[in-house]
Amino acid sequence: MRLKLSLLFLVFTSVCFMSIANGAEIYGKANLSITNSDDNGSGQWNLNSNASRLGIKGTNSIGDDLEVIYQVEYEICIDDGDCKGQSFKQRNSFVGIKSQYGTLFTGKHDTPTKLAQKKIDLFNDLEGDIKNTFEGENRVSNIIIYRTPNFSNFTSMVAFVPGEGSDLTGDGSTDSSINDGISYSINYEKDDLYLSISGDKDIDKKDLTRLVSQYKIGNFQIGLMYQDTDDNVDFNNETGFFGSLSYKASSKTSIKAQFGSLDGDTHDEDTFSIGADYKFAKNTKMFAFYTQNEDTMSDSEKDEFSSLGIGLEHKF
Repeated sequence: MRLKLSLLFLVFTSVCFMSIANGAEIYGKANLSITNSDDNGSGQWNLNSNASRLGIKGTNSIGDDLEVIYQVEYEICIDDGDCKGQSFKQRNSFVGIKSQYGTLFTGKHDTPTKLAQKKIDLFNDLEGDIKNTFEGENRVSNIIIYRTPNFSNFTSMVAFVPGEGSDLTGDGSTDSSINDGISYSINYEKDDLYLSISGDKDIDKKDLTRLVSQYKIGNFQIGLMYQDTDDNVDFNNETGFFGSLSYKASSKTSIKAQFGSLDGDTHDEDTFSIGADYKFAKNTKMFAFYTQNEDTMSDSEKDEFSSLGIGLEHKF
């Protein structure tokens, strides 16, 4: 295992140095938090590496108004070195072409629906992450994405995900035509206002529609989302809403809160988080948070989870 890790580190380091020589940018984020969590009455302390990452990205001109764009990004678990059984867990990694007519790229990437959420999730990568309650937060393999240029403050994205013969219904048979997925978003952004409508068709075996808005007024930022989801396997329908509010109390301090409620045919879910960030510098902050999630089944049985944590993040 040590030899394998050493070889992986050597390969990744070599790629980094070669990329720098070719004008690429190395970037990353280290995010660690210590939490005390209660899961249905069972409490424990945890040290978490919250999607800490290391990546390489860049562009190269290949003609008049034509560029190759590329990115390779991996999650690194700096708490214990184990990213769900992997030393390095692949994140958004792609190669593509960019011109005045838009951008076309392919690889492994967040869907347009996930990207349309923008930054209304104020507790991203923590216990209060929107993905713990709502569907649609997908990063998928084998994705092909086209992003339009900006037209009068409008942009849009559409993605095609080949099914490659996967089994949608779980009956042992494959049907690539059924499993081919589509994701899209239409976005409007001007000054402090952002609006979006997005949706998935046969992504992660689900169809969904998502409406998002975000507005900044003074030191406040307000985010709202409505979502309707249909599961293509068990035919469960879920509808829900989500809201977030942040207040910039000073140049260094922000206070934030968010909530979400989901009504489904088989269960209901509720989430609530509150916290604060303190910036030591542009790329370094300390944060504290409290999250409470509740999942109520149709038979009234409840799963309750809460977490109180403090952490440090540094971007580079």
